[in-house]
Amino acid sequence: MSSETRTEEPETADADADAESAGETQRQPHQERRLERKREQARQRDLTEEARLEVEEADETVSLKVFRYDPEVAGKQEPRFDTFRVPFERGMTVLDALIYARDHFDSSLTFRHSCQQAICGSDAFFVNGRQLLGCQTQISDLDEPIRIEPLPYYDVLKDLVVDLDDFYEEMRSMDPYLQPDDDPPGELAERRQSRQNREDIKMSTRCIWCASCMSSCSIYGQGEEYVGPAAINVAYRFAVDEREPAEVTAERIQRIDEEDGVWRCQTQFSCTEVCPKDIPLTQEIQDMKREAVKRNLKFW
Repeated sequence: MSSETRTEEPETADADADAESAGETQRQPHQERRLERKREQARQRDLTEEARLEVEEADETVSLKVFRYDPEVAGKQEPRFDTFRVPFERGMTVLDALIYARDHFDSSLTFRHSCQQAICGSDAFFVNGRQLLGCQTQISDLDEPIRIEPLPYYDVLKDLVVDLDDFYEEMRSMDPYLQPDDDPPGELAERRQSRQNREDIKMSTRCIWCASCMSSCSIYGQGEEYVGPAAINVAYRFAVDEREPAEVTAERIQRIDEEDGVWRCQTQFSCTEVCPKDIPLTQEIQDMKREAVKRNLKFW
């Protein structure tokens, strides 16, 4: 008779193996993140070296002095200016230069941008002391060094990004949408508008909500309750629109016929001067003042 000896693996061995496997699984994401950071750092070094060579070989370069501020990072909580020198190309805009600086020198450089066609209004900056759209402003039109700052009168969140919550609140307070009181006549799927009325409101409809005009207005910047030129433009655009009923038009005019509405404007023309869409904001405000006065006149 032969005897067979069977050796049983202790249960603890399986448990230890499972625990080791679980630990390895937990370590993998951490290791992946660490490796990804190393890869990103290596990529950034390559881009920076590439940019350095491009700057050295470029026929022309441009110097940017960019406002920097990051409340969440120690050592960057004190506002400062960083200087970037980027290669210049014909047709380069301020936004192009900022994107180059961010992509090649400092990936933490923060600013808003989207369409790059002067339609979204997201990249309004304070450039050489004037409110301008980054994507619309040619580098060749500016004196160096080009000083780029966030819009004045708004709290800075980080670098060139400002908090626009108050701006959007002012705009929404004007009900920026058409408010007809009935359906289009007959079987029409649209609400017709005369050519002349369309011309009357054409410029006001070009507003892209960039906040440049608000940022240029010292009255708005004083922290008063003034609704600001952009909000009044919204009121004008719909109050003049013939497709709204008279009752709604009267409500819109009444809303800005207040001390903190059109009457707070001191006719400085700064809003009109900086508007990237050439909206005659100061003229619109005066028109709304006259309309408010006419509606308040009583003859007896």
